[in-house]
Amino acid sequence: MDAEHTVSERSLAPTGRQSRDTAVLLAIAGAVAFVHVLTNSRYGFHRDELQTLSDALHLDWGFVAYPPFTPFVERISLAIFGQWLVGLRLFAVIAQALVIVVAGLMARELGGGRRAQATTALASALAPLALFEGTEFQYTTFDYLWWVLIAYFVIRLLKKEDPRWCLAIGAIVGVGLMTKYTMCFYVAGILGGLVLTKARRFLGSGWFWCGMALAFVICLPNLVWQVRHDFISLHFLQHIHARDVGEGRAEGFFRQQFRICTNLFAAPLWIVGLICFLRDRRYRLLAWMYLIPLAVFAVTRARFYYLGAAYPMLIAMGAVVGERWVGSLSRLWRRTVESVFFTGVAAYGLLFGAMIIPVASGGPLKEFALKNNGDLREQVGWDDLVRTVAGIRDSLPAEQREGARILVGNYGEAGAIEILGPAYHLPPPISLTNSAWLRGYPTPPPATLIVVGWSYKQVEETFTSCRLAGHNGNPFGVKNEESEDHPDIFVCGWPREPWPEFWQDHQRFG
Repeated sequence: MDAEHTVSERSLAPTGRQSRDTAVLLAIAGAVAFVHVLTNSRYGFHRDELQTLSDALHLDWGFVAYPPFTPFVERISLAIFGQWLVGLRLFAVIAQALVIVVAGLMARELGGGRRAQATTALASALAPLALFEGTEFQYTTFDYLWWVLIAYFVIRLLKKEDPRWCLAIGAIVGVGLMTKYTMCFYVAGILGGLVLTKARRFLGSGWFWCGMALAFVICLPNLVWQVRHDFISLHFLQHIHARDVGEGRAEGFFRQQFRICTNLFAAPLWIVGLICFLRDRRYRLLAWMYLIPLAVFAVTRARFYYLGAAYPMLIAMGAVVGERWVGSLSRLWRRTVESVFFTGVAAYGLLFGAMIIPVASGGPLKEFALKNNGDLREQVGWDDLVRTVAGIRDSLPAEQREGARILVGNYGEAGAIEILGPAYHLPPPISLTNSAWLRGYPTPPPATLIVVGWSYKQVEETFTSCRLAGHNGNPFGVKNEESEDHPDIFVCGWPREPWPEFWQDHQRFG
């Protein structure tokens, strides 16, 4: 079916009407952003956020776990807001608000009226994954925005048939590659879709190749960094993928597309949207932008959330078609369908919002969230860890205390000591994990180590003169990785190997 039969070209609406439509989208995005701003200080840092903040203090063109964009943004946030959680998470909130607005604008470009635009915005905003992306500053949040922006620009490209949009697409692809490497799979979907559809005509345009060149130039500094570091991020990703598969984190990929990546009650919208894109000769490219990454992620057993940002474009098309269908119904049936749909979307969003967003600082809602959301549990106890380590340091004899350093087992502990430790006059941590390993160990090496995140067996095998000095936990009794997996803190002497050999033999990815 041709584009003109699937999506009616929207007549030029008066400027006032478009402004009112945009105001509706801004109101929806603003309401979601307001909720995040009100609640984002309820707990503490997540371990992933602590790693990003630690890397933000050591800016480079690349990091082991991710490209440099997110640490760069958080370096700006640190300069503006210090350690204020609401401020540090503000750019993530803004990014998710922009996703909501751009999703609605996609529906407008596809010919949808205010109902279709608002439906797209609401359905996109109330997906569990989208709700999560506004609660923490993660590279996935910005990656989500880039995918949605690219889809919007592709719609503009196909609708206007103006190849100059390839420059905008190339620019965002370049920034996306500086944010998260899964952008490569989205690019594969775009290129595959170009080859498989009549949009291949753009391959002969100079604007397309300029866009490709622009993307390459933007991400070139990170590529050079990878070459200089023997593509260490590739080794990291291989390790993490093997770990995820081994621990079962890749299970339920297709189920979670319905349950987490999208609002379950919006499933008819994105399914219809995918079918319509496939049947539409003008916009078929967007179907392949979803199907190719879907196939690659499914075959390689990737994590389910990698594909989450591809759904707003499908929802936009489904909402446009749904708007036309609902408009053909009688008033009774139209109201019934709309009531059932919006009630379901809202109820599903509220249910998962209560799990994902820290809406309560205490009581049953907090208990419900902590029980069902492991990410919230990982935000508890970092201040207690740093305070305990500081107490152990202060209890050491004077001759040990002055030169003692803190050796940590994972990036969360490293970030906690580096970001929160200065308040207790703690020295920077020594870490063998991810980019911290590249920074090396202090010279001269310390003779006394406070060891966090290692088991009794590990410290006995690795260090000399170890003794149990304290325990890591939190006063709330929350069970998380720190309190459950490695609660003991030790004071040890030198490693049994010389420091250079110890450093090489104990590199960690996490």
